[in-house]
Amino acid sequence: MKRDLISVLDIEDMMDETLALAEQLKADRTSHSDDLKGKTLAMIFEKSSTRTRVSFEVGMTQLGGHALYLSPKDLQMGRGETISDTAKVLSRYVDGILYRAFKHETMMELAGNSTVSVINGLDDLEHPCQIVADLLTIKEHKGKLKGVRMAYVGDGNNVCNSLLLGAAVVGMDFIAGCPEGYWPNSDIVGKAARIAKTKGCISRVVNDPKEAVKGADVVYTDVWISMGQEAETGTKEKEFIAFQVNSSLMKLAKKDCIVMHCLPAHRGLEIVEEVIDGENSVVFDQAENRLHAQKAIMLKLMQ
Repeated sequence: MKRDLISVLDIEDMMDETLALAEQLKADRTSHSDDLKGKTLAMIFEKSSTRTRVSFEVGMTQLGGHALYLSPKDLQMGRGETISDTAKVLSRYVDGILYRAFKHETMMELAGNSTVSVINGLDDLEHPCQIVADLLTIKEHKGKLKGVRMAYVGDGNNVCNSLLLGAAVVGMDFIAGCPEGYWPNSDIVGKAARIAKTKGCISRVVNDPKEAVKGADVVYTDVWISMGQEAETGTKEKEFIAFQVNSSLMKLAKKDCIVMHCLPAHRGLEIVEEVIDGENSVVFDQAENRLHAQKAIMLKLMQ
């Protein structure tokens, strides 16, 4: 029976073992080198990508398989073929589909019509693969996940949505500081709070970045203007200026706090140079861990 990864909650029951496998794959990059031999991953990208595309393509190669990059202009999707027809056809050719989409609704339609596993490489609701890599990074640097306090500062976007769920699943305290009107998805906020209650941890959203960051073990931020939102640049820059991760804000976090950003970063906007390049920053460890996390995800879903 096929299994998709559309939301972080799709692998809630195997998050610990997925992270353990990612740790093993990082420790020995030659392990599992033939596990996906003869298998093909179709990668459909409606949005441009650096880390997602490269990590999945390289990861598939390291596992013995083949990755096939497809943009909408390469497919009949670009000429009006339906998502459902595309899913049904690709399912006859490949062993898994990675989809980076503008809309969550099209992600769900593709998954609903595919007979092979579909992996969400980002849509406008969630970015689950990023969060697996993030949890791996935190575990590496903090030695644990349960009881760690994470602050997210900025736009309540797809990354924030998935972090809410991921933190709750592993028992991390999570506080998002977002401007009013830019909070994460309300349904996801509710789901995360309910899961957190069962795990004995905190999950909440506030309007004050200082309240979010105070005493944090991890401070995480992301771009204020996501792909497709360029028209909002001027407005958002004004409304988000108090949510910039800078040295003044970081003084409220613990001294050994780690700084995370899923990249690409707009330096001087959501985060300043001295913080992203500072001694507490782990953003490039985080970026590397996309490779190991994606490999673990593919092994769990495509073997």
